[in-house]
Amino acid sequence: MLSPEQAKDRAQDLVERARRAGADAADAAYGASSAEAIQVRLGKLEDVERSESEHMSLRVFTGQRSASIGSSDLSPAALDELAARAVAMARAAPEDRYAGLAPEELLSHAPWPELDLIDPAEPSPPALRQRAEEAEDAARAVRGVTNSDGATASAGFGIFALATSHGFAGAYGATSHSTSASVVAGEGAGKQRDHTSRQARHAEDLPPPREIGELAGTRATARLNPGRVKSGPMPVVFDSRVGGTLLGHLIGAMSGAAIARRSSFLLDKLGEQLFPAGTTMVEDPHTRRGLRARPFDGEGLATRARNLVEDGRITTWLLDSASARQLGLAPTGHAARSGGGAPGVTVGDIHLAAGPLSPAELIADIAEGIYVTELIGQGVNGVTGDYSRGASGFRIVGGEIAGPVAEFTVAGNLLGIFAGLTPASDLEWYRAINVPTLRVDGMTVAGD
Repeated sequence: MLSPEQAKDRAQDLVERARRAGADAADAAYGASSAEAIQVRLGKLEDVERSESEHMSLRVFTGQRSASIGSSDLSPAALDELAARAVAMARAAPEDRYAGLAPEELLSHAPWPELDLIDPAEPSPPALRQRAEEAEDAARAVRGVTNSDGATASAGFGIFALATSHGFAGAYGATSHSTSASVVAGEGAGKQRDHTSRQARHAEDLPPPREIGELAGTRATARLNPGRVKSGPMPVVFDSRVGGTLLGHLIGAMSGAAIARRSSFLLDKLGEQLFPAGTTMVEDPHTRRGLRARPFDGEGLATRARNLVEDGRITTWLLDSASARQLGLAPTGHAARSGGGAPGVTVGDIHLAAGPLSPAELIADIAEGIYVTELIGQGVNGVTGDYSRGASGFRIVGGEIAGPVAEFTVAGNLLGIFAGLTPASDLEWYRAINVPTLRVDGMTVAGD
């Protein structure tokens, strides 16, 4: 794999080839990754996986016509052919008055923030196996666990480089480490499965494998003998491991492309009160060792920390250059590159600010409700905001967590969900989207 500096040079070289082939403007992105994973099951080695990939994508412009193309063959001859094909495709494409590179005056330049994304220690396969074995052994030792789906430990490294024909060139690398365990509790038709997984840029930031395994086992046994829930409106409390998906739907609807197409349930709601007053959602792409940290975006613009929601109001759309031009706004540094094609949008590390109440205090006044620990399916309409997903979790009775329940649906509209959302105080910082326990009053629960 190339070093970040070599990757940057490779991207610049492809841009130069595109200009020689007749492009008026171009940008090139280089991406490479390598990963190794060891899986064990029932104390035995189950799988060893090693993967490596290397890819370049090229976007060219001839006037206001554009085309994108990609290749994993990075030989000089293949890159020359790639550039020539891209230019030919662009000349045959329809004109797009919003097409073009990011505004030159907004490009970012080195030095960029030091984000500490690379762990210099590379675990050996025996070390990965030991980590997986420790996690599974701890999970299987939990009373009530009867089988295992296995435990996995992995490590990887990736590089991203971007160059443009109007003066940007940059690259960065990042490592990734993860440990997970999945086990089965109970017997026969009453079996239940659950898991725990953790990911970090540096291996030292992962919890001990035993802790991960014990939590997986405890979660699985807690789900044994689930009951059914009656249908009707009631408060729903989302565990922090699933509550972040609600913000994921919000982020998707904030995409400038969705707003420009008028296909978002947030249309015309910029600046309106969507959450309770005082609610804050923070994006920080410069979080040290963050899972979504990055020094610049997929078009070479600077990334920066900001409140995406402030005092309950959305403050911005997430704009790449094309959607910004279409909406008559400035790009926001949220462009993302993934393989070929035009940029999409993404965000840095996100957190929803914690509230003043502990989880116990948050549910203390709930006579009857649901505590959700798992969501199933993708029943979310990004145009209307209608929300309906299968779920499992626990009953809340008399202000306390009661027995497990399964096979029910929680439903509502995302605008109503956001308006009725109350965060607890138990915010943790290890996911890409970090939220505390979340309470939403008035959701519809469909069970028996």
